[in-house]
Amino acid sequence: MKSKTIRRWSFIHTWTSLICTVFLLLLALTGLPLVFHHEIDHLLGNEPELAQMPADTPQLNLEQLVAKAQAHRPGDAMQYLAWDEDDKNGVIAIMAATAGTEPNSSHTFMLDARTGEAVETPAANGGLTLFLLRLHVDMFAGLPGKLLLAFMGILFVLAIISGTVLYLPFMRRLKFATVRQDKSTRLRWLDLHNLIGVVTLTWALVVGVTGVISASADLIIAAWRQDSLSAMIEPYKNAPPLSHRAPATELLSIAAKAAPGMEPDFIAFPGTRFSSEHHYAVFMKGSTHLTSHLLTPVLIDASTLAVTATAERPWYMDAMGMSQPLHFGDYGGMPMKILWAVLDVLTIVVLVSGIYLWIVRRKAAKV
Repeated sequence: MKSKTIRRWSFIHTWTSLICTVFLLLLALTGLPLVFHHEIDHLLGNEPELAQMPADTPQLNLEQLVAKAQAHRPGDAMQYLAWDEDDKNGVIAIMAATAGTEPNSSHTFMLDARTGEAVETPAANGGLTLFLLRLHVDMFAGLPGKLLLAFMGILFVLAIISGTVLYLPFMRRLKFATVRQDKSTRLRWLDLHNLIGVVTLTWALVVGVTGVISASADLIIAAWRQDSLSAMIEPYKNAPPLSHRAPATELLSIAAKAAPGMEPDFIAFPGTRFSSEHHYAVFMKGSTHLTSHLLTPVLIDASTLAVTATAERPWYMDAMGMSQPLHFGDYGGMPMKILWAVLDVLTIVVLVSGIYLWIVRRKAAKV
C-alpha cells in the first residue's frame, strides 16, 4: 500500500476513533450489564411474579383486562397490551395521560390474565436497569441524544473499517496473533490493540450497525407512519373523530383470521404512534425464533371491528425489529449472552488501548 494511502487511512482511523471513543466507552460499559438485564432484574426482585393457580384456570377476555387496567390507573389512556414471553398468563399493559404520550412518560405494569390483578414492574418504570438503558439509548437527551449516538456509531464503523485496512499490510510482516514481547511497552500494546481488534471485528461491526439502526428507531417509525401507515389509513383521512371504541374482546380472533399461522405480539390502541385515531393495530409475529421479530400489522376499525388493512412492514422496520435483540445478544440464550459480554470487555480494552497509544504517540512526537 502506498505511503500516501496509508497516511489517509491512518488519519481516518485516528480521528474517527478519537471522536467516538468516549461515547463508545459509555455504551460498552452500560451495555455490559444490559446484556444480563433479565438476570439482574430477577436478582434484584424487580421482575413481576404472578400468583400460583391451577393450570386450567380460565383467562379474562381482552375488554375485561382493559377495564382492570383502567381501574388500576383511572384517568390514564390505554396505549398498548402485549404478552409476556416467560409467562402465558402475564399481559403487559402500557398506559399514559393520553394515547399519544411519548414512551418515556408512559407507565408499564403487568396484568394477571386470569384475575386481572395488576402487578407493578419496577424495572420498567425505574431502577438500575432502566437507568442504564436510558443512558445507553439516548443519554437522557431524547431524540437529539439518540441521533448523536447514531452518528458515533457510524464513526465507530468507519474506525473498524479503516483499522482493518491498516492492519492488512501489518499482518504480512508478522504472524497472526504475534505480540512482540521483546519490544517497547507501546509496541506490545499496539500488537494487542491490533490483535483484539481483529478478533472482535465481526462482532463489533454487527453491534455497531445494529446500534446505529436502533438509535434511529424514532426516525424509522416516523418514516413508517408517513409512508406505509398513511397509505393504510388513507380512507379515514377526513373521517370525524372516533366517538365510540368497540370492545377489544374479539381482537385476537379477528387478527388471527387476517394473518393465519401467526401469533399476537402486541395491540396498539387508537391514537398511539403504531395505530391511527380510528384503528386498533394488532401486530402479529411469526412462530419461529427468527420470524418472531418480524411483525405484520392488522388494522381493525375501532368502531366496527372490520379489518381494513393487513400489510407486511417495510424492510427498514424489519431491520429495526431484528437489530434490537441482536444488539444485546438476545437470540441465543445464556451462551450467546456470555459471548456478547466477553466481546464487550475486549472492545473496552481496544478502546482504552487506543487512547493510550494516541497519548504515547503524541508525547513521542513532541520529544
